[in-house]
Amino acid sequence: MGTIINNDTVTTTGKFNLQQSPLVVVTKFFNAPLKRVWQAWTNENMMKQWWGPEEFTSPSAKIDFRVGGSSLLAMKDPNGEVIWSGGVYKEIIPYKKIVTTDHFADEKGNIISANDVGMPGDWPMDALITIEFSDANEEQVKIIITHEGIPKDMHDDCVEGWSSSLNKLQRLVEHH
Repeated sequence: MGTIINNDTVTTTGKFNLQQSPLVVVTKFFNAPLKRVWQAWTNENMMKQWWGPEEFTSPSAKIDFRVGGSSLLAMKDPNGEVIWSGGVYKEIIPYKKIVTTDHFADEKGNIISANDVGMPGDWPMDALITIEFSDANEEQVKIIITHEGIPKDMHDDCVEGWSSSLNKLQRLVEHH
């Protein structure tokens, strides 16, 4: 289970220093069926419709959705620059939880450093993302995303990025 790092913070791995890399935690509610919200995380075509902040598009999403499988996702900014990220699925509990590593990558999926894509800060080669799904009530689904390993100086940008992406996800799952 979790490792207590200080009096009030628990991480799933305990491998990140929370002073240097505070947890990014984002919660969002969706007025959509749990099955549809889950599919948006596991289906390549759906992922391409919401992955990345508002002003970004996702030209590619490759998902091998199984424990040990990997993902390779692309975000394209308004200037046409593409940033790739990938990960390996560590835990999947259908309709409840997804745990995946997270790293910057080239278009072939090879891990590259955050500095190679112009990101400031001291990034790990692999961060960790946990997405927890629950029925908030009969009409709502709640998602909690915990992103471990984000440098302190990028924390707020990461929260904003996830929040913006989840706004796109919300429009996708609630209006289709």
